[in-house]
Amino acid sequence: MTDSRVPRRRRFLVCEPRHFGVQYAINPWMHPDTPVDVDLAQEQWQALIRAYRAHGHDVAAVAPVPGLPDMVFAANSAVVVAGRVFGSLFHAPERRPESAHYETWFKAAGYDVYRPENVCEGEGDLVWTGRYVLAGTGFRTTREAHREAQEFFGHPVVSLALVDPRFYHLDTALFVLEDEGEGNIAYYPEAFSPGSREVLERLYPDAVLATREDALAFGLNSVSDGRHVFIAPQAEALAARLDAHGYVPVPVDLSEFLKAGGGIKCCTQEIRS
Repeated sequence: MTDSRVPRRRRFLVCEPRHFGVQYAINPWMHPDTPVDVDLAQEQWQALIRAYRAHGHDVAAVAPVPGLPDMVFAANSAVVVAGRVFGSLFHAPERRPESAHYETWFKAAGYDVYRPENVCEGEGDLVWTGRYVLAGTGFRTTREAHREAQEFFGHPVVSLALVDPRFYHLDTALFVLEDEGEGNIAYYPEAFSPGSREVLERLYPDAVLATREDALAFGLNSVSDGRHVFIAPQAEALAARLDAHGYVPVPVDLSEFLKAGGGIKCCTQEIRS
């Protein structure tokens, strides 16, 4: 089955963790008294960039800004579908200045950027599936932002309620395995409300389900190109299930970023032109 999976070349936007640190607490993973090894974070991030490029993907970078330690989490900056950029409005005041720097990059690259009126944290909570947008809410992005996104993109938006504060963004509990054809996802059911679980079961009856241990290792904060899945090596059970479904796990350790509640996908914005 593995040979039938076809990778699709992606374009990613990232931000070097030059100023990364845990300087405040805005999710259960963050403890300002926990030291961060900035050199190790740099090494792990560079390993991710090398892995992307080794698998044929393009990588562009936004310059990091002093005083914005979470700017490394590029996924939260926007959602880009068919060259249309839906920007961000962060819930936490500490992160709100990030939006302007990413907007500047997008505009310099020739994109127009829509500024949401309601709290919306980019691909953290808005996940493009190829047919519609899966949209998380409960801790960060609001349902009003879901409606804004639907009006902006002209694609259906499916709202999903998150119920566990450890999985405060949709991209900590779910990722898209492939966004062509019927598509498929991997997710951790217990991160969602009962009604949202039923929705996911109906939309994706063949989804790859993760264990609690996989989810706590941020195994669902992964990036797939349709064949290769860049995944936390600690999510061993999930990697085995992906392999059994014909995907090729590519382990990349970003464990230093877990101290801020981040991982592979958090560090990766996909630009869909």
